[in-house]
Amino acid sequence: MSRVHSGRKGRAGSHRPYPLTKPEWVTVTTEEAVETAVQLAKAGRLSAQVGQVLRDSYGFPSARAVTGKRLGALLAENGVRPEIPEDLQALLKRVVHLQAHLKSHPKDLSNHRGLSLMESRIRRLARYYRQRRRIPENWRYSAASVALQVE
Repeated sequence: MSRVHSGRKGRAGSHRPYPLTKPEWVTVTTEEAVETAVQLAKAGRLSAQVGQVLRDSYGFPSARAVTGKRLGALLAENGVRPEIPEDLQALLKRVVHLQAHLKSHPKDLSNHRGLSLMESRIRRLARYYRQRRRIPENWRYSAASVALQVE
């Protein structure tokens, strides 16, 4: 498959899959792992950050191997899933930064093109999440209101 907005191919290669069973050297129970993940998410961390903290600070090889569920599903079960998905939120942050850059540098045409490509990526991703009922049906991208949504 090629990239979205270019004719080039992406990085190739396979990744070694995580084992789906809990290693014997992990001594934590699934309840403790779930409780720790929920506490980290309630503290304001994104799910990717929760996974990194669990891996680096608590020594879980993968949250899925320890708990038996993916981290996003685990957080959604416990009611700490963010209302806007993490990847869409990251794109919105990038758009806000690009808009601020283009206010001070209005002749930067390459970044203006990048902004329009990023906005189309947001619209495509929002359509996907509306179909999957992850965001409300009436959620629409607008350049004026995106700065209010980004924290």
